[in-house]
Amino acid sequence: MPVLESKLDVRGEAYRTNRADMLEALEEIQALLDQAAEGGGPEARARLASRNKLPIRERIAHVLDRDSPFLEISPLAAWRSNYTVGSGFVVGIGVIEGVECVILGHDPSVRAGAFNPFNAKKLMRGLEISRVNRMPYVQFVESAGADLRGQGGGDPEAAIRREVDHFAESGRLFYEITELSKLRIPTISLVFGASTAGGAYQPGMSDYNIFVKNQSRVFLGGPPLVKMATGEDADEESLGGGDMHTRVSGLGDYLARDELDGIRMCREVVAHLNWRKLGPEPDPDFDEPVHDPEELLGIVTRDLRAPFDMREVIARIVDGSRFEEFKPLYGPTLVCGWAGIHGYRIGILANNGPLLSESSEKAAQFIQLCNQIDVPLLFLHNITGYIVGTDFEQAGITKNGSKMINAVSNSSVPHITIIAGASYGAGNYGMSGRAYGPRFTYIWPFAKIAVMGPKQMAGVMSIVGRGAAQRRGLDFDEEADAKRAEMVEHWAEERSKGLYATSRVSDDGMIDPRDTRIVIAMSLSACCNNRVEGTKEFGTWRM
Repeated sequence: MPVLESKLDVRGEAYRTNRADMLEALEEIQALLDQAAEGGGPEARARLASRNKLPIRERIAHVLDRDSPFLEISPLAAWRSNYTVGSGFVVGIGVIEGVECVILGHDPSVRAGAFNPFNAKKLMRGLEISRVNRMPYVQFVESAGADLRGQGGGDPEAAIRREVDHFAESGRLFYEITELSKLRIPTISLVFGASTAGGAYQPGMSDYNIFVKNQSRVFLGGPPLVKMATGEDADEESLGGGDMHTRVSGLGDYLARDELDGIRMCREVVAHLNWRKLGPEPDPDFDEPVHDPEELLGIVTRDLRAPFDMREVIARIVDGSRFEEFKPLYGPTLVCGWAGIHGYRIGILANNGPLLSESSEKAAQFIQLCNQIDVPLLFLHNITGYIVGTDFEQAGITKNGSKMINAVSNSSVPHITIIAGASYGAGNYGMSGRAYGPRFTYIWPFAKIAVMGPKQMAGVMSIVGRGAAQRRGLDFDEEADAKRAEMVEHWAEERSKGLYATSRVSDDGMIDPRDTRIVIAMSLSACCNNRVEGTKEFGTWRM
């Protein structure tokens, strides 16, 4: 494969400005990550330490193989909400005894590890990753059940609606855990403390259960609820202690002396699973990129209006900066081609402008070709959408854009999506956005994702309002419209920001551009726990 040449001017003013802006944004993100790592704060962490309990991230660090990485999913969930940044759960992918596992951990320093709408969404995403990629599921359980605060504020009806939605989602969690077992994907629970109500069903549905002596407590209802429901005065140990469950009820399979002993047992359980990856092995003889990944900091502008060549990104994330481009002279607003990342073969689709008829057709053909040879797909977003206008409609943009979306929808090889810049409208769909089932989706700090751009949204609403007034024979209030447009544009701008999207668990995490290559490699490795098989079967196309 030819090596991509770089035209990036790393000494230019634009590059230096972009780099400085990106570093500033990364500092802000790191501050939020540090806040998430603090959990419930110093006082709550000190209370755990007084009970000889480890923080959740230390528990996870101890169970992982030495010097192995941990790919955390949605670490900034619940930012700008009533809940703690990070949502009180830690979810991610790590290696235990040489086996890639999905790991979930309740943070007992945050509302006693209780469920809330954000961490419930993270938990369900972790179960999905485990199921789709065929990865063992390990959960560190310590939960007080549902967080009853809700977010209804002074509106009790709103609080009730949220609790109903949450109940449906938490109920689905039990189904998902037991379905993993049905699919022969092992599930392991290590119970570190009190696990009540919904928290009790997590070990209840698991294949393997490890309890900690004089620390684990598992019951559908604790002593206060038992007293109110039945009148019985029950003590915690007799009702749901680890010793009772391993000797009497049979819910527990292993009884650990302490937390570290339980973590050791967890590693032993994973070691005996005899786990084998079903997907292709990477070529171990791969090269690092010729062009420095550090330079990814200066490619994208903060406001996204300045275009950039996505080949500059590709050159800094693929093996040896080698890229075999497909149809380079046709449909140039979409770059397609083959490369390798950490020895894994990959097909890449990257935006270099709006999606035109020609680029959409090229994409559909390229996706089919990758499915024929069982090669995963990487989508690199910087897309304002499919092109609109009379000439383009007459040229078949709706028809050919539909071909591309059809190909994405029916493709069965793993998809990995990186939103590096803009990701607007149906362009998000055609580039395998979250609604189209990519195995993993990540976002860069300056990225934006929305139905359309904020200015376009405000302008469309003004045009529609003006037309409605004209049809009714009414005067159009220009001043009121200007204020409304300003409000709509501000609202749309705030909610289109990548940080807002990632905090609502709309992707798997915001990443430092310099980490893009390793994050993609870890994601590809996770995908290869399952078979990588493409399809030649596609829906009816309007050819």
